[in-house]
Amino acid sequence: MVDEPRSLRTHPELFSHVTFPLFKTEGEKPKSWIEKALSVFADVRAGEGAGALLMAVNAFILLSLYYLLKPARETLILTQGGAEVKAYSAAGQALLLILVIPFYGWIGTKVDRFKLVAGSLVFFALNLAVFYLAGQAGAREGVVFYIWLGIFNVFVVSQFWAFANDIYTEGQGRRLFPFIGIGSSLGGVWGALAASQMIKRMGLSPYDLMAVAGAMLILSLVIVWVVNRREKRSGSPEAAMLAEKKLNTEGGFQLIMRDRYLMLIAAMIVLLNFVNTSGEYILGKLIVTESFARFGEGAASEAARGQFIGGTWADFFMWVNLLGLVLQAGFVSRLIRHIGVRGSLFVMPCISLASYAMVFGAPMLAIVKLGKTLENSTDYSLQNTLKQALWLPTSREAKYKAKAAVDTFFMRAGDFASGGAVAVGTSIGASVRMFALFNVALAAVWLWVAWRIKAEHRRRTL
Repeated sequence: MVDEPRSLRTHPELFSHVTFPLFKTEGEKPKSWIEKALSVFADVRAGEGAGALLMAVNAFILLSLYYLLKPARETLILTQGGAEVKAYSAAGQALLLILVIPFYGWIGTKVDRFKLVAGSLVFFALNLAVFYLAGQAGAREGVVFYIWLGIFNVFVVSQFWAFANDIYTEGQGRRLFPFIGIGSSLGGVWGALAASQMIKRMGLSPYDLMAVAGAMLILSLVIVWVVNRREKRSGSPEAAMLAEKKLNTEGGFQLIMRDRYLMLIAAMIVLLNFVNTSGEYILGKLIVTESFARFGEGAASEAARGQFIGGTWADFFMWVNLLGLVLQAGFVSRLIRHIGVRGSLFVMPCISLASYAMVFGAPMLAIVKLGKTLENSTDYSLQNTLKQALWLPTSREAKYKAKAAVDTFFMRAGDFASGGAVAVGTSIGASVRMFALFNVALAAVWLWVAWRIKAEHRRRTL
């Protein structure tokens, strides 16, 4: 395989000497007012502001439309299929991804970067149009839409970050990805609030939300076109040439299986999602237990239990999103600047290890809520940024094909494996403490994988 010139993957960087309240660097060119404003959040240099802002807006759009579609998904699956069908549908996503990933890789060998990304966005927008029309005609599409959205979300986000990895050098990515991630965090918060208002105040149906999301996908396509054209014009001749270059014929799964670094990233994603999903089960279990302890088991108290459960989850999601946004906006750039990508890899597994060790010692709802809030908010901010930055020193084929496989199939595989472990554990009567102890062991393995990734990452970036 012929890799792209190393000069496009990394180049000598001027390191920032001041990180608070603004990022400042000796010897850098004068910044525009946009770049000065963005330097509050990340180390944005002269000439990078407009492109980084457009990428952050695109991340905002993609996460917003996903959170618009989530209520539509839940409404359709629970009214047309039930909770059991919802659980079974998660397995269908992983199985379909085995077929989708090779097909996506094959398309990448036929078209250039922009056509690959744009074609995917147009395809998904047309899917939403079909769902809208079929739903208006009375079709029962809850299960199909549930599976589709699970694939759509991870696939489109993965492709967005593959595009970001392709247009930025390694040094730029380390500096700009934390800022672009702010768009994702804001999109999640705004999308959830907008969906609530659209449903409660405007009375929009699930199919109306699909129409809104489809229009937002077209807006995302326009931004990709602008950014791609801008980067081709402002970058080096080599970068412009690569923008037109098609990918080679190796498949995503093939790339992962023959590359230790990519295999380690895939293992990390499986472990992360296994631990996180198991933690969600522990939290849900304790919330339900607490609801019965407070309000009893009678039918008369069912409404009170439901209100307590819903309110507890709502508060949890609010604090997770709020803390995640604060971490992304104020801390992620500075942490990566001071301890680097490799050092930051150990933050989240250490949080998980400490949290579940505390739960094992004292399985109380307050402790689990605190631990899961720290874990999830770190996942949505720092860890999400790291998951993207790890792909900077890889080939273009890996960025588009292998990354798509890791961010979709291996992520869903972690969720599916966790669901299987919960099913086995509950069948043998495992307690909350035993589930917590299992997560402690997995977090220890995760730390070992992070150490191996650190060594491979250092070898690739020397």
